[in-house]
Amino acid sequence: MKDLKVVIIGAGMGGLTSAIALRQAGYKVEIYEKVNKIRPAGAAISLWSNGVKVLNSLGLSQEIASIGGKMERTVYYSHTGEKLTDFSLQPLIDRVGQKPYPVARTDLQEMLLNTLGANNVHLNAKCIGVEQDSNSVTAAFEDGHKATGDVLIGADGTHSVIRSYVLGKAIERRYVGYVNWNGLVTASDDLAPGNTWAVYVGEHKRASMMPVGGDRYYFFFDVPMPKGSVSSPETYREELSSFFKGWAEPVQKLIQRLDPMKTNRVEIHDIEPLQTLVRDRVALLGDAAHGTAPDLGQGGCQAMEDVLVLTNYLQTTNLSVADALKRYETARKDRVADIITRARKRSDMTHGKAPEVTQQWYEALKHEDGTDIMDAISKTILAGPLN
Repeated sequence: MKDLKVVIIGAGMGGLTSAIALRQAGYKVEIYEKVNKIRPAGAAISLWSNGVKVLNSLGLSQEIASIGGKMERTVYYSHTGEKLTDFSLQPLIDRVGQKPYPVARTDLQEMLLNTLGANNVHLNAKCIGVEQDSNSVTAAFEDGHKATGDVLIGADGTHSVIRSYVLGKAIERRYVGYVNWNGLVTASDDLAPGNTWAVYVGEHKRASMMPVGGDRYYFFFDVPMPKGSVSSPETYREELSSFFKGWAEPVQKLIQRLDPMKTNRVEIHDIEPLQTLVRDRVALLGDAAHGTAPDLGQGGCQAMEDVLVLTNYLQTTNLSVADALKRYETARKDRVADIITRARKRSDMTHGKAPEVTQQWYEALKHEDGTDIMDAISKTILAGPLN
């Protein structure tokens, strides 16, 4: 279809990428964001090959390579520092046809904004309602402004207003069961090799360092905890030192070197898989459509896949906007439901939901040469639209 006007609600990673893709497809695009200054949610993100390939298709291959981390190996350690497995990611790269690029969210956001043009994002625009008829769809904003187009994309994140409109009701997010601290720290060989994703596991917890651009590591700590625990940056280091007491020396050094005031603490949630991703001229995308635990590293990549598939159907279907969006829904709902379900299952295994299962995983890592891990990652990647 030609000469469409697309209204996008949300200027996060999914919203910005969809704005770039749809503009390149020849559509008029307006993008609205409720905050008065765009700030990334979280410190960094794992972009596996399926996400990277979407950016490549938008002409951003050099840009993403320049800000992505050079992640060439993966190593797992026990919490006391025993090396469990250490392997090259090259067989995975050969199989899927693209290097992964862990990337700082600020760098990714800056890249996308520079490509789109930051002045093209309407800030301080909180969407409070949607109306549509057979010819158009209109978003209403808190300040009284209205934006009318042929298509409306809800890329407004895990607390999506547009999702409530599409479903006809609000839904509660589900607490996955653990708290995640994450941030960025200067790379150093006494923490981890600069080309390696290092993961420490034990006591149903994890500590991880992953290289990103700018000679930094993206780090995270996972601790199973009841929902609703209260904390503040002033106590993060003390808390982490307590939770990870007795863990290997690189973990202790990481805790001492992180900046608590620049560290995020998040209770991890997901949503139940949705059977409905569209309502006539309105489509959900990214976390609004499929908020998932980060345990497969696929949250951002699935938003990128959404963009690719949605753009393709709008370009190639000439029956109607609603028809194109229903085809998008059909193509995506089982894929993203599978990601949510398997990320939840992996989270349970990793974080001691059934302690004997977690212990079996620790033991299996001692005999792992990378084959099973890379097989699982490649199957996840190749099940998508870029296989």
